Amino acid sequence: MTQTPTRRSDVPARDAPILITMGEPGGIGPEIAVAAFKTFNGKIGRRPLRLVGNASVFSVFGKIPMASLVASRSLPEKNALGRANPANTPAVIDAIDTAVAMAVQGAASAVVTAPIHKASLLHGGFEFAGHTEYLAKLTDARRAVMMLAGGGLRVVPLTIHVPLADVPKRINQVAIVETGEIILKSLKRDFGIARPRLAISGLNPHAGEDGEIGREERDIIAPACEALRAEATVLGPLPADTMFHEEARTRYDAALCMYHDQALIPLKTLAFWDGVNVTLGLPIVRTSPDHGTALDIAGKGKADPRSMIAAIRMAAQIADARFG
Repeated sequence: MTQTPTRRSDVPARDAPILITMGEPGGIGPEIAVAAFKTFNGKIGRRPLRLVGNASVFSVFGKIPMASLVASRSLPEKNALGRANPANTPAVIDAIDTAVAMAVQGAASAVVTAPIHKASLLHGGFEFAGHTEYLAKLTDARRAVMMLAGGGLRVVPLTIHVPLADVPKRINQVAIVETGEIILKSLKRDFGIARPRLAISGLNPHAGEDGEIGREERDIIAPACEALRAEATVLGPLPADTMFHEEARTRYDAALCMYHDQALIPLKTLAFWDGVNVTLGLPIVRTSPDHGTALDIAGKGKADPRSMIAAIRMAAQIADARFG
C-alpha cells in the first residue's frame, strides 16, 4: 500500500477530470463505472471522466478510449466476476491511491469510488474499515465524515461500522460538535446553503424522555447541540422516529444521527437506487454509490448504474461549488 498522498496543496483547473476508481474487480463496480461513463459520453460539463484501474477489468463491459483510462497496478491473475479475491487487494488499493494522489496534486477535480469488498481487503492485508477511514489517512484529514444524500435528504451517522452494543461508548460531546461543524461547513461550501440548518437525533427512544429512558441526550447530546447553536440553526436532540416524515424534513438541511442504521434506513427508503455517499472533511472531493459490490449479480447485466450516475453528478456539482 503506497499511502503517499498528503494534504491538498493545489487547486484543480476548471477542466480537471473526475476520476472513477474500479473498486472490487469481481463486483459490479467496473460494470456500473463503464455504464455511467457511457451515459455521460465520457464528460460531465467541462470535466472529462477518467476510469482508474486495469483496462482488462473495464473492457469486459465496453470499449473505453485509452485516453480515458488511468492505469494502475495490474491484477495478479485473471479476474473472476462474482468472486472477491484477496489477492487483488494491492491492485484495488493502488487504484484508490492513484486517484487520490492526482486529486491532492490538483490533477483531478474529484474522485468517485466504486464499491470495495471490505472482508476481501481485510484478508488481503488492508487495515482500514472502509473507504472513509482510508481516505482520511491518505489526505491527512483530522476527521472524515460520511454523508449519504438522496431523495431530498442528507444524513450523517456519527458512528459508522461499529457494533450496536459499542455505540453508546463512542458518543461524546467532542465528536458531535466536531462532526456538526464539518457538516455545517460543507453545507455552506459544497452545497451552497448560506444559512444551514442541522437536525441532531437522540440515541434512545423518545430522545431519552427527559432522562427516563437513558441519559445520553441530557448529559451529552443536548450540550453538544447548544454548543453548535452558536454558529447555526440546530434542532435537537430529536426523537429519531419523528425526524424523517415529509413535513419534518422541510425543517433542516442535514440530519446527524447517532448510529449507522438510524441514518441509513430513512435514506435508503427514500433513495435506494440513487443514493450517494459523500465524504466530508477531506481536502478533496469524494463521492461514491451508496451500495456494495453485489457479487451475486456481477457480469449478469443486472447491475443498476443509477447510484454511480448520481455520484458522478454530485461530484461535479460539489467541484463546481468548491473550485469554480
